[in-house]
Amino acid sequence: QLQLVESGGGLVQPGGSLRLSCATSGFTLDYYRTGWFRQAPGKGREGVSCIRNRGGVTSYADSVKGRFFISRDNANNKVYLQVNDLKPEDTAVYYCAAEKRGSPLRVCGLLESDYDYWGQGTQVTVSS
Repeated sequence: QLQLVESGGGLVQPGGSLRLSCATSGFTLDYYRTGWFRQAPGKGREGVSCIRNRGGVTSYADSVKGRFFISRDNANNKVYLQVNDLKPEDTAVYYCAAEKRGSPLRVCGLLESDYDYWGQGTQVTVSS
């Protein structure tokens, strides 16, 4: 059974950092593109970052460029999101997602509809 489990969220002051982790199981991570999304209260799910399975090509939402960094460890079936210089508007539930549609060379996407498998989320709260 394919599973994604996020961890690493918490309460942090503005300007702080966290490292979010997504532990995957039930599939070979190397074959999948993966992404991080977030959903703030009362808002839709927003694509934050994604990474292609081949070559490590990444994409970021404009709102997080230069502050958030995605990485993956295929050998240990994990995907990470380093979140730095956090702002109150970064407060949200953060979700990990995966898909392997089409060519393995296809770039990853930042739309919710691009992904088939989701974790349960981890809460990030930025507040002083």
